[in-house]
Amino acid sequence: MIATLNTLFRPLQRIGLIAQIAIGIVCGILLATTSPDLAQSASLLGQVFISALKAVAPILVFVLVTAAIASHQRGQQTHIRGVLVLYLIGTLAAALVAVVASFAFPTTLTLDAPQATGNPPGGVDEILKNLVLSAVDNPVSALMNADFIAILVWSAGLGLTLRQASDSTRALLADLADAVSQIIRWVIRLAPLGIFGLVAGTLASAGLGALLDYGQLLLVIVGCMLFVALVTNPLIVFLKTRRNPYPLVFACLRGSAITAFFTRSSAANIPVNLELCKRLDLHADTYSISIPLGATINMSGAAVTITVITLAAAHTLGISVDFATALLLCIVSALAACGVSGVAGGSLLIIPMAANLFGISTDVAMQVVAIGFVISVVQDSTETALNSSTDVLFTAAACRAGDAATERD
Repeated sequence: MIATLNTLFRPLQRIGLIAQIAIGIVCGILLATTSPDLAQSASLLGQVFISALKAVAPILVFVLVTAAIASHQRGQQTHIRGVLVLYLIGTLAAALVAVVASFAFPTTLTLDAPQATGNPPGGVDEILKNLVLSAVDNPVSALMNADFIAILVWSAGLGLTLRQASDSTRALLADLADAVSQIIRWVIRLAPLGIFGLVAGTLASAGLGALLDYGQLLLVIVGCMLFVALVTNPLIVFLKTRRNPYPLVFACLRGSAITAFFTRSSAANIPVNLELCKRLDLHADTYSISIPLGATINMSGAAVTITVITLAAAHTLGISVDFATALLLCIVSALAACGVSGVAGGSLLIIPMAANLFGISTDVAMQVVAIGFVISVVQDSTETALNSSTDVLFTAAACRAGDAATERD
């Protein structure tokens, strides 16, 4: 029986993982259009896939960062500072693109949606305060709740103290990191089935009809994100590396954006990004830190969402917005996006805080948030795809620029 199955699936095993995922997408669309009830049942495959990624990501990050720092050699470049600078520049640039697009294509909304539920933060200071407090959370709680800021802090501290440990202890950490990485590879091999279930379930339950009422808003948001992914980010990478950025850009979009689009969670896509960084032959002591950190603070897609929807609300209410205030919105959106949790819909509850800049009441802002949830099937998926693929792109750019500088020296 096993031999027969191997014979049947051998042609699929010979093609690449991305091609297998593409087949899963097509099959999911076909199933959702021909048999919605069966597609709803198939969604279990997607739920299992996302749960597996989320379950293994915290322990993977904890072990990898601890092992990488413990084995770090003095004088070895990590390029973390360069990655952080690129994260900041990329998020601010994305917010600026969103402002320009919102002025060029002003969008109005029909504010008759029911008020969304949730507790939006009171301001950027509250977001940053929560970010700092999460860094000193209980390590067991951090692992259970996938709080990657706290996980990074604890694993970095443990790694630093273990630099003085015996060679056998550090070898054990390296072996443990390899073992957890192997489990990740097993989970990622299930991506075609998981994506198939996610596509089938999403199309069967949500459909696309509800998106037509907010078509212009969705076009502006998705258009901004595509511009950032295909123009702004490549320009930043070119300025950093002085090389043609598009081979690297397309590699990151193929290897990261596709799975992130369907999982709709930067946290769930961390294992995928770590595996992609390994395939790109980047420095493990860089990407083991920059990828989970990017899932928390590198949110260019979130900056686009917050900026576009907030300015759409202002246009709807007839509020005049000068460019200086819009630039302030860029900064607020970028800072707020850094504190957005790496889960589906995380950026939408930041909108009331940004809307407060223009005197928009929380009641009206929460109606706008409800509209955001309506279009989130596409908006949040595209946002996560941009966020997650940018994590790998900027990590690779910093590593390669650093290596080139070392070679010249």
